Amino acid sequence: MEELTQIIEFSNFILISTTIDKRALKRQDIDDNAYHIALGFCMETLHEFLAEKQQSEKKTHIVVERRGEKEDKELELEFRRICDGNNRLGKPLPFEILAADKKVMSSGLQLADLVARPIGLKTLRPDQPNRAFDVLRKKFYCEGGRESVGIGYEGMGMKIFPSPKSEKPR
Repeated sequence: MEELTQIIEFSNFILISTTIDKRALKRQDIDDNAYHIALGFCMETLHEFLAEKQQSEKKTHIVVERRGEKEDKELELEFRRICDGNNRLGKPLPFEILAADKKVMSSGLQLADLVARPIGLKTLRPDQPNRAFDVLRKKFYCEGGRESVGIGYEGMGMKIFPSPKSEKPR
């Protein structure tokens, strides 16, 4: 685990994530597909990151993991809607979808699997010590670029929906 932590710590990548709190969705009577919500937030944030780097007009491929024929078709349809301008930015996004089988052993999909659990645990139990998340904190897309690494990522490179701050009291 220590070696894996060091690999992630010394690897150069920018992390954009969205955690969907399904319990809060249910409490707020939001009946949308959680996976589609997360996809939209991540695509919008990726576009903002690319715009910051003056790369937002270039075609970018987004790799998603195959989940089943029906789910893959639904996800691709949602992906195309988002790209056609049905997004928070209200504009077309130059992304292309690539669906990869888990057996492909994509390093990007493996990395996504590795970071998902620490991010989820941080969301569910924010006060619990989380060494893996402490390493990831410096990888999130954040305001201020390299000068702000590890701060200002909440609501930007790490989104939680619905926002814990907006949740209605029980």
